[in-house]
Amino acid sequence: MAAKKQKKNTGGTPATVALTAAGTPYTLHSYDHDPATPSYGEEAAEAMGVSPTRVFKTLVADVDGELTVAVVPVAGQLDLKALASAVGGKRAAMADPAAAERTTGYVRGGISPLGQRKRLRTVLDSSAEEHPTICISAGRRGLEVELSPQDLAALTGAVVAPIGRG
Repeated sequence: MAAKKQKKNTGGTPATVALTAAGTPYTLHSYDHDPATPSYGEEAAEAMGVSPTRVFKTLVADVDGELTVAVVPVAGQLDLKALASAVGGKRAAMADPAAAERTTGYVRGGISPLGQRKRLRTVLDSSAEEHPTICISAGRRGLEVELSPQDLAALTGAVVAPIGRG
């Protein structure tokens, strides 16, 4: 009952509930999501009028048998070898989408590094530090949250490392 009331009062997702509970300042951006779009991140950047270097996608990878979250700019790609290295692993591969959804509690295209069902190791691409704020999924397609990269790293316990490539 309390969780329903809290969710209703915040009008949010587990990600926004976590931000509100932590007292972290953020801005919510909503836009009409087109299910046929080939890139959720690029769609978000365009809809919000924000550079794709400031909009970050949340990817789930398997590093030596452990699911790990990678947060990288939508303008680039994840360097799996760099991700493995950032967490002291040997090899990384993209996680099975069903496992990513089941573990995080979010659907693909709406996975947020915040408010996950099971907190996973998180690595934030170091390019995030070049911006005062970045945008990440707020937990569903068509909803982004803007916050400082420092706050994101603190809330997720993220390692900040160069894991993206242009």
